[in-house]
Amino acid sequence: MIEFLRYWLDPDDTAFRGALAELGAVAEREGRAAANRAYYRLFAGVPSAALAEAGGRWYARHRRRPDAFVSSTVAALAGHRAAGDLVVLVSGSCRAVLDPLAADVGGDEVLCTELVAGADGRLTGEVARSMIGPAKSEAAAELLRSLGVSPAVCFAYGDHSSDLDLLTAVGSPRVVGGDPVLASWAARHGWPVLPA
Repeated sequence: MIEFLRYWLDPDDTAFRGALAELGAVAEREGRAAANRAYYRLFAGVPSAALAEAGGRWYARHRRRPDAFVSSTVAALAGHRAAGDLVVLVSGSCRAVLDPLAADVGGDEVLCTELVAGADGRLTGEVARSMIGPAKSEAAAELLRSLGVSPAVCFAYGDHSSDLDLLTAVGSPRVVGGDPVLASWAARHGWPVLPA
């Protein structure tokens, strides 16, 4: 999300630094979900089609970076695809950046922060549902119920403590990277930890 914001505000690095500082302050005061909502308010008035087009352009450029993907996660994803598993991307990001990623990596479903657009097609700056924290496990549970799939047979990958609800809701949780909260849970419960 932050890299997309940098792209969106480019070349005005001053605007990016200011937005980043404000988002950090919101996260510190009110938490990650509030920062997620504040992030999307930055796009108020933007035509949703323009954001989707920018997301596609950003992703095409971003995916060429050597650090664009976490190799351990890409390998795990390839294993799931080879096994014929349903691959669902669950993220606090929005469709503008996730749909190109899902198409590229073979994601079957995207559960994400959904942005609200007015009758004129412009974003209002509000979100229909912020896909942060418990909302991730709730959305995943809704999808699994609709498909008749037990969470016990599912895998989930998370890299931030806000992913904990999602990880504890499935039979095969996987921690990516060194988030201290997730690392502690992984150590106590024997969850595999993938390098970031």
